[in-house]
Amino acid sequence: MSDTAPALPRDALTSARHPLPGPAAPSNRGAVRIRVGVTVVLLAALTAVVVGTLRAGDNIGAPGPLLTGYGVAWTLFAAAVWTVRKVPARAATGLVLAGAAAVVLAGLAAPPRTSDDMYRYAWDGRVQAAGVSPYAHPPAAPELAPLRDDWLFPTRAACEGWGLHRTDSGLCVRINRPTVPTIYPPVAEGWFLAVHAVSPPDSRHKPLQVGGAALAFGTTVALLAVQRRRGDPQRAPARAALWAWCPAVPFEAVDNAHVDTLGVLLTVLALGTATAGARRGALLGAAIAVKLLPVLALPGALSGQRGPARILRLGAAAVVAVALTYVPYVAMSGTGVLGYLPGYLHEEGYEPGDVRRFALLRLLLPDAAAEVTAALLLALVALYVWGRGDPNRPWSGALLLTGTALLLFSPNYPWYSLLVIALVALDGRWEWLTVTLAGTALYLAGRLLPGFPLQAWAYGVAAVAVTAGACLRSGRARRLPTPGRGQPWLTARTQAAGRRS
Repeated sequence: MSDTAPALPRDALTSARHPLPGPAAPSNRGAVRIRVGVTVVLLAALTAVVVGTLRAGDNIGAPGPLLTGYGVAWTLFAAAVWTVRKVPARAATGLVLAGAAAVVLAGLAAPPRTSDDMYRYAWDGRVQAAGVSPYAHPPAAPELAPLRDDWLFPTRAACEGWGLHRTDSGLCVRINRPTVPTIYPPVAEGWFLAVHAVSPPDSRHKPLQVGGAALAFGTTVALLAVQRRRGDPQRAPARAALWAWCPAVPFEAVDNAHVDTLGVLLTVLALGTATAGARRGALLGAAIAVKLLPVLALPGALSGQRGPARILRLGAAAVVAVALTYVPYVAMSGTGVLGYLPGYLHEEGYEPGDVRRFALLRLLLPDAAAEVTAALLLALVALYVWGRGDPNRPWSGALLLTGTALLLFSPNYPWYSLLVIALVALDGRWEWLTVTLAGTALYLAGRLLPGFPLQAWAYGVAAVAVTAGACLRSGRARRLPTPGRGQPWLTARTQAAGRRS
């Protein structure tokens, strides 16, 4: 028998330094009970703060109270995640699931408070149920007048208040951009139709919020399953809690019911439960057909893949999945299936010659060079992820590329970073959560600080935090012992963990 230890994957090396705990000794049971109790108190406080914040007002009438509530919620979230790390795995898993349920239910406490996208979702579902393509007509079109009701088209109101818009023709409507067709891809439209089909009459916003809660909780379950499959059950709950208890989940995935959550769940399933083949490609294609952002996970999904057959299989499956979802809508609407997407990209500042984004790059470069530089940097990061990424941790490369894209493009929509939160829960690099905080601060505090360069400051702080986290992890990795001859810490338990991984 050779005395040379077998090479272990990275997760197994980490487990070697933190072996799986055996039964708690009587002297430790009291400490465990205290940690569980503290975590429960923190989660209860977090749930109460989420409810109170949602009932405080909207982002136009009460941005200050909302921002304060968000800050308190994030503080409680960080404390709860820190505390649950030392709770035994079985108890911690129960806490994560119970806390996830409480937090997402808290998101149901009020109608949408910071985004009116949900009203478009409800309208698109209603239009499809009537047999009309959502890409064929804008909500204000006279062809759709028979589908209007007093909830989405409040004719008796003065058309004043949060979420209400008046068109040039005098029509009052809750739907944003009522004079242009929908922007959402077909899997998102399928979700809107499915929610409408199971909704009771006159249920308004609640079904979409309940659907968002189900997707958010389902993502927590998927994260726990993926983490346990990696052979490190002790650390699995604390990582899953980075999604399950994150305040952005009840605020954006549930209260605002952003359909991005469906894309997040599909991406987690693609990267965590499927190998680098057709199944992973099909799941990623479905995620891309919810919102375009999951396309940034493709290089991570291909990490370390050199064989052209595997690359072609995954890429072709993704393309076919996207194409198939468009077929029924193309049959109804032709090329109109693009909807308002081209106009939205121009409006949001992503077309050539428009540099309303790229706040960090504009600190260093002329405006004309910012967009080209951002595209080049993203291409380089994508090539690095594909060529040097770990095939056993595809979410790691996906997090690097997705997080980098948000830092470069610096959007003011916090729900764009829901995918980043889930990838953080898979990978453990919590410093990337600062990207979500940057988008939240920019979205809520912009009205409170007119004239202040908040965009550059918010994303600049996030970039510093991410860089500092990378440096600290790199230094820690250099100090990690290399397994080999005579390493006393390489126990039989560690070798078993390596084989399981």
